[in-house]
Amino acid sequence: MTKSRERKPIDEWNGSAIPAGESRDVYLAVGESYSSMTVRIPIHIRRAVEPGPIVFVTAALHGDEINGTGAIRRLIEDEGFQLQRGSVILVPVLNLPAFDRHSRYLPDRRDLNRSFPGSSTGSLASRMARTIFDEIVSRSDYGIDLHTAAVRRTNYPNVRADMGDPEVRRLAEAFGSEIIINGIGPKGAFRRAACRAGCPTIIMEGGEVWKVEPSIVESAARGIRNVLRSLDMLDGDLESPEYQVVIAKSKWIRAERGGFLRFHVQPGDIIDKDQPIATNTTILGRERSVLHSPFAAAVIGMTTLPAISPGEPVCNLGKLPKAIKPLELRRLRSEGDGLEERVSEDLGSSVLVVEPPE
Repeated sequence: MTKSRERKPIDEWNGSAIPAGESRDVYLAVGESYSSMTVRIPIHIRRAVEPGPIVFVTAALHGDEINGTGAIRRLIEDEGFQLQRGSVILVPVLNLPAFDRHSRYLPDRRDLNRSFPGSSTGSLASRMARTIFDEIVSRSDYGIDLHTAAVRRTNYPNVRADMGDPEVRRLAEAFGSEIIINGIGPKGAFRRAACRAGCPTIIMEGGEVWKVEPSIVESAARGIRNVLRSLDMLDGDLESPEYQVVIAKSKWIRAERGGFLRFHVQPGDIIDKDQPIATNTTILGRERSVLHSPFAAAVIGMTTLPAISPGEPVCNLGKLPKAIKPLELRRLRSEGDGLEERVSEDLGSSVLVVEPPE
């Protein structure tokens, strides 16, 4: 559960005043490079005239996951993005050293998203995490952290949140993704540490590394606006999907044999138990084996690399609750405004999807 705590003021940053009703670009020093240059994270702070909640929105915590960077940049550049109350802290690139190297990891090979809340006397990753925590999380009431799948994988947009915390649940449901994965997050993760410190935080996962995918950017920007509307910080109604499903269990389906895959599903598909997922073939196209879903599921993520070895992950499936019928979810999505269907089709264009064998 989150807990109450004192916050640093939002109206002052590094000695510079940020009056209510104004916006500022500021820079947060998080360390030094090998050449002794100060590494500074660019941040956009936007304040309404009326007081209200303070929400941070961050991206590229893993430096190669830049779909969220595109979403935050869209909000910064949108003249219609006018707060009615409260403040936002927008950070397009949180892990600048990794971003500059097109890498998931920091130069010391550590994962920044396993280093929170950090230490001022620890490793490079730990010191950077501590600065981010002290300067961004400590100023905020709520947080949204944007991610993508890891390299050679893609994710259908989903929110990950500790649904046992009422304030976190509020954010997760308001964001407006069809799929919410329930969990507190791994040890050292940014959102887990932020929640523990009293700042309810969710993450969105969507798309691939090294890309700014239009439909993922649209989905993320819509979700951020939804959260701010739910906090009465923006005008307008929430834009919600036709359904939301909370997933308690997910499983990577792994290849049994080496070969070349023919995919039969795409990210976002709602599939039945025993439905074919992929057929493993030889290089010449001769069938070797077929992978099937062990339960009714949502296709959360997939590999985008068809060449596979035994044991390698092929498809990440979120197990649907027993009371939910896949056919009904497919029907509801078909009646929606089209964003979810379009996202699924866009992500599916990264893999060759064919009909399963008879």
